[in-house]
Amino acid sequence: MDYQHLSTLLWREQELLDLLLFKAEEKQYLILTGKTRWLARIAHEIEVVLDQLRTLELERSAATEALASRLGIEANPSLRALADKAPAPWNDLLAKHHEALLVLVTELRSLSDANRELIEGGLSAIGDALLTVRTPSAGTYTQSGRAASGTYRPVTLDGAL
Repeated sequence: MDYQHLSTLLWREQELLDLLLFKAEEKQYLILTGKTRWLARIAHEIEVVLDQLRTLELERSAATEALASRLGIEANPSLRALADKAPAPWNDLLAKHHEALLVLVTELRSLSDANRELIEGGLSAIGDALLTVRTPSAGTYTQSGRAASGTYRPVTLDGAL
């Protein structure tokens, strides 16, 4: 494993995080426009990207461990710690990867929180609406065929039954 391989993995991670950000924005658009029909599909697409990120993270972790061992630093170092110990020009490039990843993760967290609030707000509004809606009861009748007290009685146009 070398610096070039790690850098390639980090570029791929940035691309996947950028795609995830796009998918989160698509989800927000669907929520805001009420096009809930597509929410399951976008959730699936987000899960596919997350699976790719998990796989990439394993490969990146192995590449990072190999470089950390070569540099004589602790196991499982942060990208920042690796950048601090890497020789030029890799130290600068790894630091830039670190900064770019931080920006993407911050944007994703913010958008994810906003989407969660929109969904929770929508669910709360639906719950409130359901509590205010009362379905009319068809009523019950006694054995004699008369309406039981407190039940719905159909009324004809002239008011007589």
